[in-house]
Amino acid sequence: MNLKVVLKIVGRVITMEAFVLCLPLLIAFLYGEDITPFMITIILVLFVGIILSSINTSKEFFIREGFFTVALIWLATGFIGSLPFYFSGYFSSFADCFFESCSGLTTTGSSILTNIEALPKGILFWRSLTHWLGGMGVLVLATALIPTIGIRTKYLTQAESPGPVFSKLVPKQAQTSKILYAIYCVLTIAEAICLRLAGMPWYDSFIHAFGTAGTGGFSNMNASVGAYNSMTIDMIISVFILLFSINFAMYFLLLTRRFKDILKSDELRFFLAVVFIATFIVCINIRHLYPDWVQTFRYAFFQVCSLISTTGYATADWLYWPQICQMIFILLMFCGACAGSTGGGMKCSRILVMFRVIRREIHHIIHPRSVQVVKLDGKVVEEKTIHSILTFIGCYFLIIMAGAVVVSLDGFSFSESFTAALTCVSNIGPGLGAFGPAGNFSTLSAFCKYVLSFCMIIGRLEIFPILVLLSPSAWKNQ
Repeated sequence: MNLKVVLKIVGRVITMEAFVLCLPLLIAFLYGEDITPFMITIILVLFVGIILSSINTSKEFFIREGFFTVALIWLATGFIGSLPFYFSGYFSSFADCFFESCSGLTTTGSSILTNIEALPKGILFWRSLTHWLGGMGVLVLATALIPTIGIRTKYLTQAESPGPVFSKLVPKQAQTSKILYAIYCVLTIAEAICLRLAGMPWYDSFIHAFGTAGTGGFSNMNASVGAYNSMTIDMIISVFILLFSINFAMYFLLLTRRFKDILKSDELRFFLAVVFIATFIVCINIRHLYPDWVQTFRYAFFQVCSLISTTGYATADWLYWPQICQMIFILLMFCGACAGSTGGGMKCSRILVMFRVIRREIHHIIHPRSVQVVKLDGKVVEEKTIHSILTFIGCYFLIIMAGAVVVSLDGFSFSESFTAALTCVSNIGPGLGAFGPAGNFSTLSAFCKYVLSFCMIIGRLEIFPILVLLSPSAWKNQ
């Protein structure tokens, strides 16, 4: 393990985070608020970041170092992100600060806050900005902005990028990162403009655009998006949620006019089909709760989009909807968005491959001598990739159950404990019961908050980077 190069990269990234903190500092200054929390954080982070960045090291950097670095960076950025909250004095404990920071950076959207609107605008801006930073990925941004130190940056983005298969849009990883962030920025600004035209103030528009872009769900209103009571705003956010839930490679194909490749995407078709079917089922079951089909579709479509994308925004307390709707929503939480998007969950591509592996096994039982391959987008999925997907799904469920056991120690019911762990590992936000769309995570013990914060990071990095960090053999020089 080349620990020196790992620490050097960590230093570069946290130095970048210090400069990003200047944005909420500016917002706090413009609104006449206390800028001390941001100033202290920036000074501390710059001091540590510059020291780590100046380490002399060799350029030996492989996949092990890549996974190790990514895990360490996300833990470090989660800690740094909590410092402005802690220094602001609006949070009761550091556990609360760390939970809120991890929830923001991992785009989970779960919160311990009981009165969001009481916080200063600068703090709320930083809270939502963490969604935007974590949505596309801290390392993707770092690769795009930070000058190379001669290492293989593909190992960093490979370890951080969501999905079973990593692929570059163009030969150089730095160029790929710039293309992704250019698309990301354009869509974010477009949504902010649309929300402003729909009647939101500019500040609120960017807060909700950040939350949508990162599919995170932090709002500056206690009632989330439902506070605006606007069908236009609901539909704008719903559409952009879907746009950010699609593999960003699709936009690159669109820009390069490779329309046939877009139509060949099995995952995109599967994702849109799930959204359509889930919306239809929910509409049928909540029709009696709303005056007409237009309002029924408005609320059903928004919640389906919000949960399958793992955004977590709410316009209604769906815990009062029929049980079948809640079951549909839990299934959507497991499913998640497309690979290569900013969404969480297991990803549609993994679910699709799993279904096709099951179909192949059934076919093999009936016809033992047959040879059948699993395909995705018309291409054969390698057995190594299939094995990785099935291993991921197994680890995914084990971590959720372990998290649920920890939450149950605080006396919560099975449904509350299970969905609390599920929503954190899948980076969704709301669960059931006390952790529903109208609730929060403030009643958890400090220990549970730290465990669930860790679950958020595990889910955002899709398990393996954290497992590598915890592996004793990863720390050995070999």
